Amino acid sequence: MRDLLQPITDWFENGERVALATVVSTWGSSPRPAGSIMAVSSSGKIAGSVSGGCVESAVVERALAVLGGGSPELMHFGVSDETAWEVGLACGGTIEVFISPLGSTDFEHMKSIINRRQPLLYAIILSGSPDILGKTVIFDGAEVTPDEWGLLAGADRLPDRIRSALTQHMPQRITIEGEPDLELFINTVLPPERLLIVGGVHIAIALASLAQRLDYETVVVDPRRLFASPDRFPGVDQLIQAWPQEALSQLEITSSTAVAVLTHDPKIDDPAVIAALNSPAFYVGVLGSRKTHAARLERLRKAGVEEEVLARIHAPIGLDLGAKSPEEMALSILAEIVASRRKR
Repeated sequence: MRDLLQPITDWFENGERVALATVVSTWGSSPRPAGSIMAVSSSGKIAGSVSGGCVESAVVERALAVLGGGSPELMHFGVSDETAWEVGLACGGTIEVFISPLGSTDFEHMKSIINRRQPLLYAIILSGSPDILGKTVIFDGAEVTPDEWGLLAGADRLPDRIRSALTQHMPQRITIEGEPDLELFINTVLPPERLLIVGGVHIAIALASLAQRLDYETVVVDPRRLFASPDRFPGVDQLIQAWPQEALSQLEITSSTAVAVLTHDPKIDDPAVIAALNSPAFYVGVLGSRKTHAARLERLRKAGVEEEVLARIHAPIGLDLGAKSPEEMALSILAEIVASRRKR
């Protein structure tokens, strides 16, 4: 959804209507995961993808029909379809795509949550009474109660399922028994991962550049103006010329944040490591040899850091790829960050 914000904004500003096609179920070798989205404008413009193949043509055709007054629709594509080979489903994969209109008010609400760097959690009603079919329900804030659903009064168990979806960072398709039964697809859009680099050294230049290609928000912190200069880091999202203890206290370090500490200077590195370890950052890596790291651990123990907290540190930083150049070191660090994020 983040990648679709600008085109959808442009379409609404030009007076167009918009439909969303959402992958709500997959089995086998489907080319796009559940939660993938394609937006279609009333003039036939598209953004995003639900399959990467000619399923898109059928989806666009149905989306235009929905925008023309047709009912929201659940489309099924599988190995028995004549398009199966062309869309990469011939090895046993199937996908279901739900097509529904997107209101401008709902979109603005979604956009405001994403722009606040908050997780977006919303549900699409896949089946139920005709008056609510295809409706989008958006959750804003940590607490979810049945009253917030409005249309779905009495769904007492739903809030726990929603919190579970948000915690697991996974789309979920659920059914609520009633008269009639309600089938919902709950989708999450998480803020982009952030890479916080402490130390504007040569490796950091390559690391920031590579991280941006993987869509990480990049932040570089170094009190030394010679190292933390715009000339060295022209493309980073934030460049902070301050001591780590000051900078990290002002930055929001979340469970979507990785921290790479690279200076080799204890007066810069140690405060940064302590601040990172006291945060929910999913990764904390520090440059230095095993001997250097052993000395660092002793300093941190004397500073009162507990052993189980010290165990969170990845050091020497990066996967052991035999890296020599700054670019190879950057690759090894980012590979370890991705592996940590994917719990591998």
